[in-house]
Amino acid sequence: MAIALSSAALSGKGTINPLTRVLHFDRNCYYSSTPKLKPIFSLSLKRPRFSSRAAATMSYDKELAAAKKACSLAARLCQKVQKALLQSDVHAKSDKSPVTVADYGSQAVVSFVLQKELSSSPFSLVAEEDSGDLRKEDGQETLQRITKLVNETLANGGTASPLSDQDVLAAIDSGKSEGGSLGQHWVLDPIDGTKGFLRGDQYAIALGLLDEGKVVLGVLACPNLPLQSLACHDQHTIQGKAGCLFFAQVGTGTYMQSLDGSEPRKVNVSCTENPEEASFFESYEAAHSMHDLTSLIAKKLGVKAPPVRIDSQAKYGALSRGDGAIYMRFPHRGYREKIWDHAAGSVVVTEAGGVVTDAAGKPLDFSRGRYLDLDTGIIVTNQKLMPTLLNAVQESLKEKASSL
Repeated sequence: MAIALSSAALSGKGTINPLTRVLHFDRNCYYSSTPKLKPIFSLSLKRPRFSSRAAATMSYDKELAAAKKACSLAARLCQKVQKALLQSDVHAKSDKSPVTVADYGSQAVVSFVLQKELSSSPFSLVAEEDSGDLRKEDGQETLQRITKLVNETLANGGTASPLSDQDVLAAIDSGKSEGGSLGQHWVLDPIDGTKGFLRGDQYAIALGLLDEGKVVLGVLACPNLPLQSLACHDQHTIQGKAGCLFFAQVGTGTYMQSLDGSEPRKVNVSCTENPEEASFFESYEAAHSMHDLTSLIAKKLGVKAPPVRIDSQAKYGALSRGDGAIYMRFPHRGYREKIWDHAAGSVVVTEAGGVVTDAAGKPLDFSRGRYLDLDTGIIVTNQKLMPTLLNAVQESLKEKASSL
């Protein structure tokens, strides 16, 4: 991939702002003729390809530390906005879904922190938001508010460099990568569950890292998820201390700690084998998933507990610590799943001992760009329950299709 830098940068003068530099890498690398074969800086860089088995043996400790810091800071910003949500903070995107200053601010914070903490690595981010609306004349007031929030958040997190409006726009727009099967790509949903955020309910800052198309780490910051199991609460009257950070690195397991920094503890999915004893998660919004289908599947399984309906990838986090045993998502016809809605959550669950597949039992493929091409829906459970669940899903899908 080619590297485009300013003339000042190429001449060695001035400084390079990590938010405004343009990085574009291809897969070729040219070397100098010296015996040590050092890459020439102004040309391309190359990462060696490796298998998923090799990925499991690599360490991503530095990337994980940066991801945890980025998500924790973004969660602070989101908590501040949610606490004093103003009507002027809510806008509508072209697809009519709500977006707030917190979505933009969260994406800017995560982008900036990752680039600052991992400045020696090529940076690619696949994220939900872009700054198009903020660049319009009627978006200037919102942009200024976002910049103020971002700078306050970074300052409180020990990052003293104030960002300008243009820096914030550049940070947001760094998320335009298409991802794919080559190299490393961060995958971010700055607020997964925006409607839950607006209601004061569950949402998550979800950040994953792809390496050669495989999810190798994930972080879920869930500011409103209680530290105690949801099984201990009525879902409509959740009380107690809240704010969870789930994180996983391939091959090392899944851990949870409080957002304010308690000692991490390893978590595992439910080990129940009896579907009658299992409870299941599904989307809060009926518009997001077919509740009638999940109800039919639950009936076939003999599940007795009512569904737990909460927003966002907080469901993946709750499932990873055994709050429930099953998560089912069946979007309405025509909807295409985005990779940022499942990348972080999927590795958090699998590293906790769970299984994540589409409705045909195939693993999710994050290597095809910004979208997941999958069969019908997504099902998540433990390894012992998966065969039974998969059978019930396929039977229910056939029944539903024959009734149309």
